Amino acid sequence: MNAYAENVFGEYDTRVRGIMISASELDVRHGPILYLEDVSVSFDGFKALNDLSLYIDAGELRCLIGPNGAGKTTLMDVITGKTRPDTGSVFFGQTIDLLKMDEPSIAQAGICRKFQKPSVFDALTVFENLELALKTDRRTWSTLFHRLNGEQRDRIEQIIETIGLGTCHQLRAGALSHGQKQWLEIGMLLMQEPKVMLVDEPIAGMTHQEIERTAELLLSLQGHHSIVVVEHDMEFVRSIASKVTVLHEGSVLTEGTMDEVQNDPRVIQVYLGG
Repeated sequence: MNAYAENVFGEYDTRVRGIMISASELDVRHGPILYLEDVSVSFDGFKALNDLSLYIDAGELRCLIGPNGAGKTTLMDVITGKTRPDTGSVFFGQTIDLLKMDEPSIAQAGICRKFQKPSVFDALTVFENLELALKTDRRTWSTLFHRLNGEQRDRIEQIIETIGLGTCHQLRAGALSHGQKQWLEIGMLLMQEPKVMLVDEPIAGMTHQEIERTAELLLSLQGHHSIVVVEHDMEFVRSIASKVTVLHEGSVLTEGTMDEVQNDPRVIQVYLGG
């Protein structure tokens, strides 16, 4: 059975074991767009996640920090369907059970992930990379004969301006700087019209100017998207996050503002090295 099915409006809904899931069914009336409750994941006896509970609000920009092995990557793997938890529940809004969905279905429903290393097509231009990422019918026949309409072109141009690559739209991605490639990949996620963006260490290898621009970009996206950023650079986290979650040994150690978590004796002991 195909993962997606066309509805009467020409849009694509996600199938979950034969049940249609429409983006219009996403219920965030109570605030959170992501619910993880009592989630545990074990690998060969090691508990990567240990009864973890986490709630991300619609439109929120949240930063996750913690020492290596704290469970940050496993947490993102669970949200995107790459890893199935041993116990617990994971919901997208109030009603969509992510544990009943596979990775492509979760992505199609509106949860997208950016890894630390940018994955762009070096031989294609900035515009072509974004065109390739356009959220549209991906069946073979439609892909072969697809032509951009005016609205789609406007969408791509809008994203190019948002990510700060307006002077580079016909430049091949391979000629971009490291930071520009990171922004292009964020733009490719935006082309998918995500409701939740999971962003892993976005500023690794960037210059100071690129870091500042990345902070501006992520801040401009909050409110329109829910963004979860995993990052080790505390100065960068302070510049973008109103709320920080600290993970330790697979659980939430504490949450709060950057000042609150930096002054928490438990955080100082296990992570900040005070």
